[in-house]
Amino acid sequence: MKLLSFVALILLATFCSAQNFKYAFVTDTHVGTATGEEDLRRTVADINSQKDIDFVVVTGDVTEMGTNEELKLAKEILSGLNKKYYVIPGNHDTGWSESGGVSFIKEFGSDKFTFDYNGYRFIACASGPYVRMSDGHIPRDATVWLDSLLRKTPKSMPIIYINHYPLDNSLDNWYEAVDKLKNKNIQYAICGHGHVNKAYNFEGIAGTMGRSNLRAKDSIGGYNIVNMMSDTVYFTTRKPNGEMLPTWRKIALKTFQNDNKTYDRPNLDINKKYSDVKAVWTYHSDANVVNTPAYSDNLVVFGNSLGLVEALDIKTGKKIWKFQTKGAIYSSPVISASKMVIFGSGDGHVYALNLKDGKIVWKTAAQKSVLGSPIIQNEVAFIGASDNTFNALDLRTGKLKWQFKDVEGTIVGKPLIYGNKIIFGSWGRHLYALETTTGNLIWKWNNGSSNRMFSPAMATPIGVKNTIYIAAPDRVLTAIDANTGNTLWRNAEAKVRESIGLSADSSLVYGKTMQDEIVAYKTTRSDEGIAWKMNVGYGYEHTPSDLIEKNGKLFFGTKNGTVYCISPINKAIIWAYKLDNSMVNTFNVMDDKTVLMSTMDGKIALLKSSK
Repeated sequence: MKLLSFVALILLATFCSAQNFKYAFVTDTHVGTATGEEDLRRTVADINSQKDIDFVVVTGDVTEMGTNEELKLAKEILSGLNKKYYVIPGNHDTGWSESGGVSFIKEFGSDKFTFDYNGYRFIACASGPYVRMSDGHIPRDATVWLDSLLRKTPKSMPIIYINHYPLDNSLDNWYEAVDKLKNKNIQYAICGHGHVNKAYNFEGIAGTMGRSNLRAKDSIGGYNIVNMMSDTVYFTTRKPNGEMLPTWRKIALKTFQNDNKTYDRPNLDINKKYSDVKAVWTYHSDANVVNTPAYSDNLVVFGNSLGLVEALDIKTGKKIWKFQTKGAIYSSPVISASKMVIFGSGDGHVYALNLKDGKIVWKTAAQKSVLGSPIIQNEVAFIGASDNTFNALDLRTGKLKWQFKDVEGTIVGKPLIYGNKIIFGSWGRHLYALETTTGNLIWKWNNGSSNRMFSPAMATPIGVKNTIYIAAPDRVLTAIDANTGNTLWRNAEAKVRESIGLSADSSLVYGKTMQDEIVAYKTTRSDEGIAWKMNVGYGYEHTPSDLIEKNGKLFFGTKNGTVYCISPINKAIIWAYKLDNSMVNTFNVMDDKTVLMSTMDGKIALLKSSK
């Protein structure tokens, strides 16, 4: 008996020893910043010097702006590791990406991963946002994948979950991941994003945020060593000069017990308050939709982040046809009078499809991804690409009519045709005005900031009374002379960011502020200040989407899935409708009682109001 007990203890000790392992937890490397490359190279060399590190996880914001060059450099540095590494993107890798996330996947193989190690299952998802400013969002295709993966995961198998954002409301759909994980044997979650070491509790799930690898105000950067023991995990910061700081975080490893408490969740109560508006139908795509659906005849057409174009019956929401491209689609399609669907894809092409059946009519190649949205005039399709060009294409053939090659940065927005000018912005700081017939540069404008993140890329210009209005991420409404590109006035009073619209009579520019209020400015060539404002109560807001007026009603969407219809005259909410909890894209107001909308989570809906 004593011998058997002794053997059992030996086997138990051997088992526990086998379960012990270490991994490096690196995050927020921001290659592309002043010290990002050097700091990451030091960390890679330091990790390589340690024989007891089993693998490395990199939890996002690998680069500063997600450019192809930054991604290639980051891949080259990380490929110098002498052990296996796993990586997911962060908001900096996707929010300003010139490929809509396609290049990240090309460089690193995927934007999500799972692997098993010593009995533990590691699961990591991307968290966006993609191409637009918004809250973090676990992509729709990732939640579908996570659902499938967890169904195949034994209930007793210990799980470690990895995301760039914390599993809290900085992700608009945090609860989808949390609720799924709490039904399994989740041990803990790790994340980056905040650049500091921080302990979390995500509704009963132990969480750990890791420090940025950047040196910041220090002389050297740092990362975390995660030591997995049989019953405890320890987090210790290591400097890439070999200095180990005291262990700052430890978590007990044990079978997860769901506390079954009720936690706050986004609700649809606002729909009860405004019962006069209903969704005639709702369709849920299998990936993010970050564009405005087009409609014509009996069809609604849009693309998703897996490169799939879908056409739905406008009366029923049933799928009629689909077309697959090889890159994410963030381009809002347009439908020509000849019934062709024109759009760009992350695979580097502009497409024209037959509206009726989705068959390809033509496609034209660019040198990089095409994320910008097209606009059509006089049998010409105008569209920008990520290869520093803006293009005019023959609508019938797709052949190039002219090309402007001197765009700084990526084009992701929708252009404006105003008189003989086509006007558009980019993530290269400038707003451009080109001649529509030749592509010659008439003028270019910038807001004086050298920071590319303040570029007028997602701000749709408005043209009226020989004036161009724009609100870049610098939170300033600007009036620009349409002929010269000279600044007429700038007003920062209301903090309008990327979301403006023109009144039906062209007398007002509407703006969506970053906190609760809709404001209006007179369309004058001198700054007369705010004409009026209305507290709608939508909360904190930062998503780029147009405001649209029709028949005395003003429509706009928010970052939390809600569409509002207000009266600019009475300063009152007419109705509101919440579809989900993710960003509402600019939508189509078909008439003053019918709205065709889409959200980042891939939902398309046709709303009808009785008011």
